[in-house]
Amino acid sequence: MTGLAPLLIGSEVKAANKLQVGKPAPPLVLHTLDGKSLATQDLKGKVILIHFWATWCAPCLEELPRLSRFYDQHAHQGFEVLGFSLDGPDALPKVKRMASQLSFPVGLLGSSYAGDFGRIWSLPVSFVIERSGRLAVNGWDDADPAWTNERLNSVVLPLIEHT
Repeated sequence: MTGLAPLLIGSEVKAANKLQVGKPAPPLVLHTLDGKSLATQDLKGKVILIHFWATWCAPCLEELPRLSRFYDQHAHQGFEVLGFSLDGPDALPKVKRMASQLSFPVGLLGSSYAGDFGRIWSLPVSFVIERSGRLAVNGWDDADPAWTNERLNSVVLPLIEHT
């Protein structure tokens, strides 16, 4: 097994290195709790905030209602939030309870890997895709990844208002 570790770590770094602000964002599909599929590629023309969280993550639970309120205020302007829970299937009832309090779509990620976004190893982490499909915020580069009202207004709102 030790022979695989460098290979796995190398592939995680390689995936994370592909993420560059200003370059096309990798595709990702959210399989929602109600059985729908939302692909970032199909949402081109909207500002998309991809948010990874879990029910056991205290900062996530603080942040989710704030993201939900911001989504409520700006969805009509072409803003989407896709919430990916890293909880396992055994926590589905908890995830559903939390999701019922949120206004944006939520689904289980299913593993700790999110395609070319890499392995989700730190929570919460978010990525923002601008209307053209380019990455605007790379969550792996955030020193303080928390979404405060001030950060949403200074980082995401200008993207929403820019048409």
